[in-house]
Amino acid sequence: MLSSAQTPRLLRSPAALTFKCLHTSPILTPASTSPSPSQILTNRKALLSRQTSAVDLAKSFLQRLRRHEPQISSFLYVSPDDIVLKQAEELDNRIKNNEEVGPLAGVLVGVKDNICTRDMPSTAGSRILENYRPPFDATAVRKLREMGAIIIGKTNLDEFGMGSTTEGSAYQVTANPWDLSRVPGGSSGGSAAAVSARQCTVALGSDTGGSVRQPASFCGVVGLKPTYGRVSRYGLVAYASSLDVIGCFGSSVADAGLLLNSISGFDNFDATSSKQEVPDYASQFVPLDYLESKPLKGLRVGVIHETLGNGVDSEVVSSVRSAISHLEELGCTVSEVSLPSFSLGLPAYYILASSESSSNLSRYDGVRYGNQVFGEELKSLYGDSRAEGLGSEVKMRILMGTYALSAGYYDAYYKRAQQVRTIIRNSFKDALDKNDILISPAAPSVAYKIGEKKNDPLAMYSGDIMTVNVNLAGLPALVLPCGYDGGSAGMPVGIQMIGAAFDEEKLLKIGHIFEQTLEGYSFIPPLVADE
Repeated sequence: MLSSAQTPRLLRSPAALTFKCLHTSPILTPASTSPSPSQILTNRKALLSRQTSAVDLAKSFLQRLRRHEPQISSFLYVSPDDIVLKQAEELDNRIKNNEEVGPLAGVLVGVKDNICTRDMPSTAGSRILENYRPPFDATAVRKLREMGAIIIGKTNLDEFGMGSTTEGSAYQVTANPWDLSRVPGGSSGGSAAAVSARQCTVALGSDTGGSVRQPASFCGVVGLKPTYGRVSRYGLVAYASSLDVIGCFGSSVADAGLLLNSISGFDNFDATSSKQEVPDYASQFVPLDYLESKPLKGLRVGVIHETLGNGVDSEVVSSVRSAISHLEELGCTVSEVSLPSFSLGLPAYYILASSESSSNLSRYDGVRYGNQVFGEELKSLYGDSRAEGLGSEVKMRILMGTYALSAGYYDAYYKRAQQVRTIIRNSFKDALDKNDILISPAAPSVAYKIGEKKNDPLAMYSGDIMTVNVNLAGLPALVLPCGYDGGSAGMPVGIQMIGAAFDEEKLLKIGHIFEQTLEGYSFIPPLVADE
């Protein structure tokens, strides 16, 4: 493996630019450590050609999950083996009878536990929803099932999505598969860790201020935050409704894109979902030997100046600059862009997100929603149910939000934060009018030690500086690994690619070509690679 200080080498020979997914032997089990453009496509090909069975694939994933789960603690709930294998057997029978199967047939999916599943608990990582089982599936989950996917379990998260380390879960702390003493990021740390450890093929997360992208960077996987409105939020436990989106994790850009393809589109149950046409993202994952030696020639890339300065670890800057050099080798025209409002995003985000959470979480009172603690009077019932059911971080954000919305302070905080949001949205639009994509690190550092920032909320919040602006602007962003800190034995570093609204297609094309031409890196954690 290359050290992060080295510039990744572009495979220049046309003969070397091959799309391994379609032209090599399939990945039949998750035990394989060979890099693949798409586990989904290779396993589908193997299933349809009857080189393997859905039951065998499911067994191998379940075995790996059980083997590593005590160390990693990615899942809050794992579907019983007999249920998973029954679904896999039904799929095998359909294939045997030459019946049509969905594009995600046999794909094992982890679902973040703030996304509703009718046959599994959905706790949002909170004691106040302990043992809650929704009577319905979230729209994204329903679509996955219709496409043939098998939901393998519910992944851990910071309570109600409020956190950056997954230490804020009321149930357990998830470890990073690359180093079990470090955090996986948050709040979708369970989903990122599960994909990184190959406990499932792909996973759903949610992203309010970076909760898909930062864990993807920390765990060395691909994380995709769609445009606000691209994916229905119906069935997603609300944190900040104007910022929340359901996102995708995969071990490759193609897998994340195929997952997004399956869950996108307008939904009558979500008035904020968009009627914008959903393109076929799979069309972007073409064999590289059909492309020119500079497949991204003419693409304009803007590097956000404010993201590579003070406060960003030198190894992160080095890896991102090497990735930028790689994009130039692929034909991109790279320039630096300045977004003076970038630093304003963090305080504006925390005011807006906390304010919205104050409103959204008021329903958890032990009467309308949530577990109830008996009280002699209604006021004490409300208070005791919330006191025992909600964690300290959630309580703090509710208090912050209630204060920002209170009489006399609304204009000074909430209104001003909304004005800053408009400025940020306009600055991104101006920059993207002149560039096809914008580039930044996904996080200012690699994954840090468990407990290192738990008692310093301001230090933890500052780690979201790279991601929150994208949510405020409602734009899509793709994070994929681009290097390591401290050489090949270090922790993975992620690069963030930001696109114009509803232009996920371009992000996936660029990310796929970048990923497949980055020679010398294998983003598989030692825990898995050593097997």
